[in-house]
Amino acid sequence: MPNAVSRLLNFLRTTLLRPSVRYSLLALLGTGFITGIAFIGGTHYTFEATSSPGFCADACHEMATVAAEYRQSAHYNNRSGVRADCADCHIPKPLGPKVEKKLLSAKELWGKITGTINTPEKFAAKRLELAQHEWARMKATDSRECRSCHQVQGMSADKQTPRASAMHAMIGQDGQTCIDCHKGIAHQPPENIADGE
Repeated sequence: MPNAVSRLLNFLRTTLLRPSVRYSLLALLGTGFITGIAFIGGTHYTFEATSSPGFCADACHEMATVAAEYRQSAHYNNRSGVRADCADCHIPKPLGPKVEKKLLSAKELWGKITGTINTPEKFAAKRLELAQHEWARMKATDSRECRSCHQVQGMSADKQTPRASAMHAMIGQDGQTCIDCHKGIAHQPPENIADGE
């Protein structure tokens, strides 16, 4: 057995030290490295481009209703000038969940192709279902995207209304998270929300 290992090591050493093999391996590694960098860069660029407000709201007329609502919300216009874009609330920042969300969002292309929400009437009919999917996603992640900007530890209870302060003190109790109370913070809640909860 030691003799077989010795022969294998000797074969690898003599083969890998041949100039033609060395250059082939270097070329393969170099090509792989450049391809990997291009893939990562291309993926990052695609993620950023498809997460922009221009892509989400302006390029897709199905989103015109929610885009107009968002532009009237405190997430768009507020006294501090801080603006949350579509991706801040709807696309996770960590890479794994971001990739998962982007892959799941591909089915939205099918909805665009088939025209399931391409008129205000069709959108209104599906609005509760769409909202429930998003609320469930936010609930499942403990409102991760909300918490990327709003941290409970940074809240000044003395600057809140007594009711808001009392409600914020209950965060985390019985699984309560931001979306449980703040449905409709950036978009109007569906008219039939009471039927669907």
